[in-house]
Amino acid sequence: MGQQEKVATSLAGAVSAEISASLTAVDAELARRYPGDPGTRQPVHTVYVPGDTFAAETIRSWGDQALRALDEHAPDAASFAAVLGIPEELAAPVHDRVRAKLEREPVEDLRIDFEDGYGPRPDAEEDEAAARAARLVSEAYENGTAAPYMGIRMKCMEAAVRDRGIRTTDIFLTGLMQAGGLPEGLVLTLPKVTYPEQVTAFVRLLDAFEQAHGLPSGRLGFEIQIETSQSILAADGTAAVARMIDAAGGRATGLHYGTFDYSACVGVSAAYQASDHPAADHAKAVMQVAAAGTGVRVSDGSTNVLPVGPTHQVHEAWRLHYGLTRRALARAYYQGWDMHPGHLPTRYAAVYTFYREGLEQAAARLAAYVAKAGGDVMDEPATAKALSGYLLRGIDCGALDTAEVARLTGLTRADLDAFASPRRGGLTVTAP
Repeated sequence: MGQQEKVATSLAGAVSAEISASLTAVDAELARRYPGDPGTRQPVHTVYVPGDTFAAETIRSWGDQALRALDEHAPDAASFAAVLGIPEELAAPVHDRVRAKLEREPVEDLRIDFEDGYGPRPDAEEDEAAARAARLVSEAYENGTAAPYMGIRMKCMEAAVRDRGIRTTDIFLTGLMQAGGLPEGLVLTLPKVTYPEQVTAFVRLLDAFEQAHGLPSGRLGFEIQIETSQSILAADGTAAVARMIDAAGGRATGLHYGTFDYSACVGVSAAYQASDHPAADHAKAVMQVAAAGTGVRVSDGSTNVLPVGPTHQVHEAWRLHYGLTRRALARAYYQGWDMHPGHLPTRYAAVYTFYREGLEQAAARLAAYVAKAGGDVMDEPATAKALSGYLLRGIDCGALDTAEVARLTGLTRADLDAFASPRRGGLTVTAP
């Protein structure tokens, strides 16, 4: 080959160097504030259990109750699919996977509640419940009966309950340390946050605990519950939730929408308080944009319509929950709350149908992108990232199998991880 022809330019190299120097601080800020998704598993739901009713057998009990509900109200794949409108070709695989999930891992994320679900109690009673919660969580992780993620929701940082919330958090975390240390799946939830300063205060609490026990700074993360209008729009017109993420100093792991507190806060009457209300959509859209790129994940709320009573009533509640879950998934809210064991069948049915319906198309598009094969859709690196994330979430929750995804895409789990969490500036993965 001959010598490469020199390309003409008009600007000296010093111009590029000066521009880069002027943006050094911005580059650092961009990397700090927007590191991207952490690449860890995100649970499909959070189950809340009051602190006084949580027991060693709670998780298994929820799974057994959910299985009994299936046996009573939809005993086979055809009847379950008919109730929910699951496509006929997916009826058997979804039903089988839901039952297997309820037998193997009925709860992905469990929060022992010391806030609304627990209420005000004498100090001695809550002290004992918090210590008991720590003991049971430690034992569950030790004997293999824990959910992948577990922790507590303490009382909030408002004046009336602040000291109680701090004490409960201290007792719970201290109990875990005394029992052998903090489990990897530990999650804390800070509710009813209105001002970023409340987040800052909670960070101070966690930092003090880490220092007291010689833990690495930042070991303790937490979720922020968005339950007030002020957490979405501050008095000065800014998006307070974005400032809350910043106030967390890298400790925030999630933003959880509180359906009923938020709805009541903005004046929605009780009959219309639901996660698909326009007020809810607005709040979650602001949360989603504020969290995008930060590594903080967004969770939808819950429904208070419980699948209990006669079969026709259970079916109505199931259809509502299934529809709300599918709606949330389409809007990229991959997690929600479940308030009753009867919600587990429809949570997993909605999640599994969502991922199995789109499996072949997502796999084909990703394979074509890797092979540069083209086709009728021209995807970009950002879309490849989204396709990989979709497949990984399906694998993590049990909707998809690693082997079937590998067969359809030609990619390993490591390949998918690399596509889903690329370094800033573009994808660097090459075809295997």
